[in-house]
Amino acid sequence: MVKLTLIARVTDGLPLAEGLDDGRDHQDELYKQQAKSIFKNLSKGQNEPSRMSIETGPYVFHYIIEGHVCYLTLCDRSYPKKLAFQYLEELKNEFERVNGSQIETAARPYAFVKFDTFIQKTKKLYLDSRTQRNIGKLNDELYEVQQIMTRNVQEVLGVGEKLDLTIYLVETEESQASLWSLSQKWVNVFFGNKHGDNISWVSGPAEVSELSSRLTSESRIYADKAKDLNRQALIRKWAPVAIVLGVVFLLFWVKKKLW
Repeated sequence: MVKLTLIARVTDGLPLAEGLDDGRDHQDELYKQQAKSIFKNLSKGQNEPSRMSIETGPYVFHYIIEGHVCYLTLCDRSYPKKLAFQYLEELKNEFERVNGSQIETAARPYAFVKFDTFIQKTKKLYLDSRTQRNIGKLNDELYEVQQIMTRNVQEVLGVGEKLDLTIYLVETEESQASLWSLSQKWVNVFFGNKHGDNISWVSGPAEVSELSSRLTSESRIYADKAKDLNRQALIRKWAPVAIVLGVVFLLFWVKKKLW
């Protein structure tokens, strides 16, 4: 299925429109960063094909370039390549029809945010590859995608861009560790000072530290370990909050019983 859709101006990498997703999670931001890095590469004037597929973990970026605009989508690897490019063709045709005269003069990011409505409507038509409509498109012999090049994200992104993604993941990890530390101090102040002691969480920080070091290590080879990173990102996002809330509720319950 289609997971992410972005439209950007090739000359400077300016994002023009995005397919918003109410179900976005932390991991979507990683792939959005990769998409922006792809736009950045294209804006450097590198002689890239006008159509390409780029494998990244369990997903594949597909893009087409026409009229100095790049239409890019992220799909599951199992999603038919032909449908992905036909989806992009529909977006291209409508975007050029509605906004073609304003593309070159757009000065701010996401100047055509209202185009999200059309993106969402079109994406729904392509969700299920087994519908009669999409089966017909798959059988369309006039639209061929066999000659479209497929590359790995490591080949496409330079060392600098991969380093930027690593820094992004490390910063995310550090902010989550700060949340844990701040929550621990708050509970210590609120509950510990009354009795002149300090509440010690022995296993919590050790678990967070272990997860942090693991994420840092795997972020350097994210392209080879994307599936593991997906699972760990969800755990890292919610586990500290769940543990803190659990401890707070437990302490409230203990105080109520003692008082």
